[in-house]
Amino acid sequence: MADRHVLLEQLSRHPSFYLYEESVIQAAASRLQSNFPDAQFLYSMKCNPAGRVLDTVFGQGFGADAASLGEVLAAEAHGVSPELIYFSAPARTEEDLRSAWGRCVLIADSLHELALIGRIAAEKGETARIGVRINPNFTFAGDSGIPGKFGIDEEALWSADLTGVQITGIHVHAKSQELSAAVLAHYYENMFALIARVQERLHVPLRFANFGSGLGIPFAPGEEELDVETLGARFQAMAHSCRAAWPQLRILIESGRYVVGKSGTYVTRVLDKKESRGKTFLLLHDTLNGFARPAVAQMVRGFTDAPFPYEPIFTHVDASALLPLSDCQDQETVTLAGNLCTAADIIARDISLPRLEIGDGLALTNAGCYAAVMTPMQFAFLTPPAQLFLTKDGKVIKA
Repeated sequence: MADRHVLLEQLSRHPSFYLYEESVIQAAASRLQSNFPDAQFLYSMKCNPAGRVLDTVFGQGFGADAASLGEVLAAEAHGVSPELIYFSAPARTEEDLRSAWGRCVLIADSLHELALIGRIAAEKGETARIGVRINPNFTFAGDSGIPGKFGIDEEALWSADLTGVQITGIHVHAKSQELSAAVLAHYYENMFALIARVQERLHVPLRFANFGSGLGIPFAPGEEELDVETLGARFQAMAHSCRAAWPQLRILIESGRYVVGKSGTYVTRVLDKKESRGKTFLLLHDTLNGFARPAVAQMVRGFTDAPFPYEPIFTHVDASALLPLSDCQDQETVTLAGNLCTAADIIARDISLPRLEIGDGLALTNAGCYAAVMTPMQFAFLTPPAQLFLTKDGKVIKA
């Protein structure tokens, strides 16, 4: 988390804000690149598309994992070359595909899209060199396939009509937020085997294989960091054999939340404090409508004692630490609520915290990914939180 004095200074200017740290992003990016030197990393733009964040990640040599035409255009505007922008998403419109044409590497997500891309290519008098997203006959957890909304079932690809297209790459994304190096390494083994099967069955030399992400970060208390050193060593051994067999092939790995998740802190101000029938309520600025994840976690907590993650909306009931920005040592039991006119706007019930008064601040960690982008900030026309960026030389600027 950023220095407390920096957070307090910004709290005097903003009733709520995100602060993303350049040095944390750069350190995470460097950690991946140093342990996976044979991989080209792609930044998963949907995690956090703030302009300064994009500049920082792309400045480390990352390409773009784009999940919409808007993300393709944003990557282009931030200087990413077309051959490093990979556009993969389900159910795109023909207008999306036409507008993205020539700006990126298109990844077909279905048999329908294969046909549509082939038809557009025929109109242009071209053969479209594209990738294809595969729903493989394995998962992170096992060695058999399951139904899914993403990609083309592996078995269906072998007999697909490829008129007008040339398959030059494959894309698989099986899971997010994995903390086990052993599980990821087994998934990589399956991916390298898939590379061999595709080239054998389709009789094409692949130019790239996108392994997707899965690289997790610890959210909850007690979770351990992903061992990227061990995982990187396992990957490098497999990649060495792959490179010897197919020297033209580039391995892509999406960063997921790994490079930005820990870089963000959300800070909100106490606007009011009230007692109600023996309970103390702290009313905060922009909770459900500023940083939705803690409020969603509170809702989930009310449904079950053993919640299952639904990435990226819900990861864990304690996915953000609550850190009062106060010097008071006295403890009190409080319920933390927001300033929306809905009873759902609660982020914690009956928890013990150092005493906070009106005007004090509360910081929440792990706010660098799937935070601002997944929050209903338009609800009730309230002022949204500021998004700020702390440069490595200590300046705070607009993100």
